[in-house]
Amino acid sequence: MARYGRAARASVAQAMKKFKKGTLYCGMSEKKVTNPRQAIAIGLSEARKKGVKVPSNSDTKK
Repeated sequence: MARYGRAARASVAQAMKKFKKGTLYCGMSEKKVTNPRQAIAIGLSEARKKGVKVPSNSDTKK
């Protein structure tokens, strides 16, 4: 995984903590997240919403 800024890493860490507890849900569907990569993506997305500089998600374009 690429290195991100401090604020982005904090957001990802928070998402991973929720994932490990089993309280991280995906979007409006309220389905539990079962994949750690999905938890990282949610953390980065939340960081983007807060205005943190995070590189664009180029992996989804493949």
